[in-house]
Amino acid sequence: MIILKSRDEIEKMRAAGKVVAAALAEIMENVVPGVTTRDIDQMAEEVILAHGAVPSFKGYRGYPATACIAINDEVVHGIPGARVLEEGDIAGIDIGAILAGYQGDSAVTIPVGKVSPEAERLIKVTREALFAGIRAAKIGNRLSDIGHAVQQHAEKFGYSVVRDLVGHGIGRDMHEDPQVPNYGRPGRGPKLQEGMTLAIEPMVNMGGPEVVSLSDGWTIVTADRSLSAHFEHTVAITKSGPDILTLRKGETYP
Repeated sequence: MIILKSRDEIEKMRAAGKVVAAALAEIMENVVPGVTTRDIDQMAEEVILAHGAVPSFKGYRGYPATACIAINDEVVHGIPGARVLEEGDIAGIDIGAILAGYQGDSAVTIPVGKVSPEAERLIKVTREALFAGIRAAKIGNRLSDIGHAVQQHAEKFGYSVVRDLVGHGIGRDMHEDPQVPNYGRPGRGPKLQEGMTLAIEPMVNMGGPEVVSLSDGWTIVTADRSLSAHFEHTVAITKSGPDILTLRKGETYP
């Protein structure tokens, strides 16, 4: 069942989204070669707690950390630890926070130092695909119009979108209905209505769309070990268009 949110509930989600945005902004300024994924996780948790919120992911279905950190061919759900980031890596950072009972969820992929032109292009196109999907998140469109927009943009550049993992509704719970695929034909699924709140999150691979899970039970990697990038925003559908609840200060649309 899709839960429509009131204006008051959307504002509470915006407050949670600002916490997530602040945590990601802090991380983006401090991800450099030599930093460990555990360092990044600690940064995220400190910012979230300092804002009076709690991490969404820590303890969720047994997940042991605040941030999900995916490096290079890792798509999502990488567990922070002793791994040291190296020059040329790309790091997908996914963070959620709960404030006053409502969730915010956002992700970015960050270049570590100087990266290859190919990696830089993948990051750029994936972020553009996110905003292509967000622009389609408007009243009167169908749910599949979001994924179609994401897919069209990513595939235009020769990339593939992951099929096995999707975005989701969000509100009081981290995962609500509906699922939000990053692919598909347009004009299908439920009509988008005012008050729907969605976590739109393209996962785009340089190679094929297939993914596999590692033995830790969490980390998901590309089957062909090609690079992958991940971006996400929490978005409310309003009469005036999509309202991004996790927009970072100074962040601009591509």
